[in-house]
Amino acid sequence: MVREQYLTTTDESGALSPVSEYIYMIGIYGWRKRCLYLFVLLLLIILVVNLALTIWILRVMWFNTEGMGYLQVNADGLRLEGESDFLFPVYAQEIDSREDSALLVQSSENVTLNARNADGDVTGSVSVGPSQAEGFGQHFNISSNHDENLFYADANGAVVGKGKLRVTGPEGAFFEHSVRTPMVKAVLNKELKLESPTRSLSMDAPKGVHVKALAGNADVMAHFDIQLHSTAGLLILDAEGVRLPTLPVGKARTSGDSQGMYNTYEVCVCPSGKLFISRAGVSSTCSEQQDC
Repeated sequence: MVREQYLTTTDESGALSPVSEYIYMIGIYGWRKRCLYLFVLLLLIILVVNLALTIWILRVMWFNTEGMGYLQVNADGLRLEGESDFLFPVYAQEIDSREDSALLVQSSENVTLNARNADGDVTGSVSVGPSQAEGFGQHFNISSNHDENLFYADANGAVVGKGKLRVTGPEGAFFEHSVRTPMVKAVLNKELKLESPTRSLSMDAPKGVHVKALAGNADVMAHFDIQLHSTAGLLILDAEGVRLPTLPVGKARTSGDSQGMYNTYEVCVCPSGKLFISRAGVSSTCSEQQDC
């Protein structure tokens, strides 16, 4: 690009006369100019493609003023409608379902819920897998919708909050250690059986142990001896009849052979129900032994 510039000079007579001077300005020509146009065209193409992709993403993800598609952002948090897949861990303070539907959490492997403290350490966890469910924490508590304690467990023991614990398994319940309960009762029209296959079975209570069978028999069986012992009280058998079918019968003693034979006793019953034995004679000797 060439521009012509005119300057004025003064001659000897003092008149002004123009003088022409040529100034050459350097521009972009040839391949540089074509590269510049190509670069500008490439930028325009990239800008159009980016704008088209942005519009496509906004269209596909359903961005709006309230959120993104089924995901709505409000003052209380996030609201998600329908089913969603999470590929990585989800951190949330509270997860609620809709009022008219249930909350379903499922996974092809397992579902794990962790609670962390301020330092990021896991303080409680619940994991549900294909074959088992595991959980750990300082204590475990199950409450009803009325905020009633149904079950509580910690390192010291487990507590059933309701008034009754019902075991419906055909094999019953197996306890490796002691059980503390005010009552053990069978299901209606079913038998109640307390058994210790290889060890002893003990029932202790500070105010008494009551065994009742309202519509059947109460059987006590043992491989060896059955001992009924009262430290400071009486043993009362209150029934219409008391039978001892296998009570051994002593051999009668004769005057001729007093060394090889055994003494014979009879069982006496007092009006109060007390039992005692008396040496047998020709007739009853219970009246002679007033041990009531």
